[in-house]
This record gives sequence, C-alpha cells and structure tokens, in this order.
Amino acid sequence: MRRGWLVVFAKAPAAGRVKTRFTPPLTPAEAAVLYRCLLDDVLEVSGAAAASLDLDAVLAVDAASEVASLTAQAPRGFRGIAQGHGALGDRMARAAHQAVAAGAPCVFLRGSDSPCMAEATLAAAVGALSRVDLVVCPDRDGGYNLVGVRAQALSSSVLGQLFDHPMSVPTVLRDTLARAERLGLATHQLPTGFDLDRFEDLAWLAAVRHTSASDLCRRTLAFLDEHGLWPPGSDPVATRSAANGGLGNSRER
Repeated sequence: MRRGWLVVFAKAPAAGRVKTRFTPPLTPAEAAVLYRCLLDDVLEVSGAAAASLDLDAVLAVDAASEVASLTAQAPRGFRGIAQGHGALGDRMARAAHQAVAAGAPCVFLRGSDSPCMAEATLAAAVGALSRVDLVVCPDRDGGYNLVGVRAQALSSSVLGQLFDHPMSVPTVLRDTLARAERLGLATHQLPTGFDLDRFEDLAWLAAVRHTSASDLCRRTLAFLDEHGLWPPGSDPVATRSAANGGLGNSRER
C-alpha cells in the first residue's frame, strides 16, 4: 500500500478551452501551447515526486473522452481518471473519494498551472499530514495550488462541506480554512507559492527564472522566451517587442 494519491487536475490543451484569461494579449493558440508546456512540466515533476514519496500518480482529466489520450502522453507511472461533472469543488471531492475508496491513507490535489512547486513542497505536505488533517500551499492571489487531506478526515460529510464553496475567487483559501475549522480539522499552511491564472502572473515566473526553480519548468520558460510572451517590463531580454511574433502571428498586442 502506497502512502497516498497525488492527483494532478488537468484539461486537454485545446485552443479556446485553456488559459482563457491569458487571451488577450495571447491568442487562443498561444495560450493552448503555453498550457501544454505547463502541463508537461508539472507532470514531469509530479511523477518524479510521486515515485520518490511513494505516492500513486493520478491524472484527473476534465473530459472523460480525453482521459486515455492525455494519460498516454503523461510520464510513465500516471494513471488517468475523469473529474466528472459539476463545480470544481465537486470534482475535487469526487477525486478524493476515489482515493479513499481505493484505500489511500491520504490524497493530495494540485493544479496544472503552478510550475514552480518543487518535490520539497510535496514532501513537506506529506510530512504535515502525519500531524494534521488538512495541509494547503497558498497562492499569492488568495487561493491555493495544493491541498492534502488524510483519510481519517475524508468522510462523505466532511468532503461535502469542505470544498462546497466557490473556488475561483480571492477568498478560496480563507473559505476552505474556515470550513475546516468548523468541521474540527487541524490544518497546516506551507510557504506561499504561485500559480499562473492571468497573463500578468507571468511576472512572478520571470522573477524566479534565474533561480533553481527554473529547472522545474524548462518547457514553459523556453516557450515564453522563444515567442517573446512575457508581460512588458517583467523580462527585458524576452519581450514581445524584441521577438518576431508568436506562433506565426506577429500582430501587435
């Protein structure tokens, strides 16, 4: 029996379906390729971390029809499941329930747009769940990019309330922790990270690109550099004004 599940939530990288808050200034095609790079980077790091931490690596795909194809493109060791229908909180609860039903002692849920989450963060989350019921890694925008819950707290009634609130709002971390407190769950917060929800968030990635964090997202950085898709002023070396356009489109932003 492994120590738990590490679930990566993902979508198929189709133009117009992913990273829509990046368009404009990115085109839908650029946003889709950016997401593909993010997903590949996140899956590579997550798969290696899962193997090292004795976790089952699981890819939760939003559309059931795309589970097989997206899982086939993931690193070896991942298995795919469908997220199912409903709001994000419903889908998170469903994935957690599947983990518990499979006998997992705990489950960790992460998104596919936090490219600088290192194995050390996941290891810290695993360690924290030996002492608490719920662990979160906050984002700078008021949300979180990783949540872990141990099996003792994964009853149907708890999950039904823990994630039963709007997720794409600035108060999601506060709301989740407040619900955890009302449910009597002990919680722990890891150091704050970031995810890439909007075009402006790329400035956070630019700020760490010359650190060791850059090793975690080589594909994403290479794509942004090659096509000059950094926000103005966030990276003077690689901006759209210095590039020849992106993905065959040289229009001004």
